[in-house]
Amino acid sequence: MVTNSTIKFLCSYGGKILPRYPDGKLRYNGGHTRVLAVPRSVSFSELASKMTEMCGSTVTIRCQLPTEDLDALVSVTSDEDLANLIEEYDLVSSSSPMKIRVFLNPPKSTIAPPRLALPSSNTSSSSSTSSSPRSPSMSKPPLPPSPPRLTTAKNQCYGCYVHRNSRNVYLVHNGNHWQ
Repeated sequence: MVTNSTIKFLCSYGGKILPRYPDGKLRYNGGHTRVLAVPRSVSFSELASKMTEMCGSTVTIRCQLPTEDLDALVSVTSDEDLANLIEEYDLVSSSSPMKIRVFLNPPKSTIAPPRLALPSSNTSSSSSTSSSPRSPSMSKPPLPPSPPRLTTAKNQCYGCYVHRNSRNVYLVHNGNHWQ
């Protein structure tokens, strides 16, 4: 059993997990990596708060288990998840404490549908002409045209493409490349 009163997290943020050329093994590329030491008795909410402060924005916490590669990250969302993660690391690192590898990402957001210009439902301003008495600071700028829906986009790695439909993004493996 590890008797150290602190736990160290090796936190990476601002980069991406990408396949390495030519063998395709996943590696963390870019961004920043910092060590965060916290008391062993830290709660999940305290840990999330410290990691959010370190990154400067709200994050999701995903951790690498000590015996797994980067393709099997575990999401940590509660005190129970955190306790289980620490227990896994304690089992492997009984002789010397290990740093828990953490990847911090902004929370996933849903893809918003393109904005549509709808007529105003307010009857008092139903006619909007250039001679409107509204001040320039109160007028709304025109909406930009909605972008075309992309079905395939070139990714950063060699020969990789991201395939999209209205709700999902797919990265497909083809030969020696992820597509």
